[in-house]
Amino acid sequence: MKELIAKDLLSIEAVFLSPDKPFTWASGIKSPIYCDNRLTLTAPKVRNDVENGLAALVKEYYPDAEVLMGTSTAGIAHAAITGHLLGLPMGYVRGGAKDHGRHNQIEGKLEKGQKVVVVEDLISTGGSVIEVVNVLREAGADVLGIVSIFTYGMKKGLERLAEAKVENHSLTNFDVIVKVAAEEGYIKPEDVERLKAFRDDPSDESWIKGE
Repeated sequence: MKELIAKDLLSIEAVFLSPDKPFTWASGIKSPIYCDNRLTLTAPKVRNDVENGLAALVKEYYPDAEVLMGTSTAGIAHAAITGHLLGLPMGYVRGGAKDHGRHNQIEGKLEKGQKVVVVEDLISTGGSVIEVVNVLREAGADVLGIVSIFTYGMKKGLERLAEAKVENHSLTNFDVIVKVAAEEGYIKPEDVERLKAFRDDPSDESWIKGE
């Protein structure tokens, strides 16, 4: 599954690797990888693999799930389609409470004590998805864990998830993406260690020159 999804994401450039011409994140950090999993929604074959994969993760790791909750905005569509495949209700968590109406931050019906799985598209440092988990817990939900399409496996993200006492299961990850990219000719074999150096410490830009 991990290699299939990696090939899918690379084939539609939902994940794009450019170690020689890095992208710049909003934080200013130089990155050799750009990820836009929204592109999976416009690629029916890839979308099918992704949604069936997410459904399989929920069934395997969270068989007692009662509700799926997507992260806003990228996780909403995936939570909806996966919920449809599993016959489960879904909703989503806003980045902040609305300033009108009922001032909802959680959209969709959620009862206290319900077992919830959070659906996310991408996890890097883990901050945004943990905020969603905390909002759901404060509302009385029993958050079983997270399913996601792709995770970087960054130390900071892993530490934050552990601190929040929440587990994540991803369809694929950075290391698999890099391995498949080298095998398929998206990057040069010698780029693999450079990319892993970025993953290990994004603030250290020595990987750019292969130091």
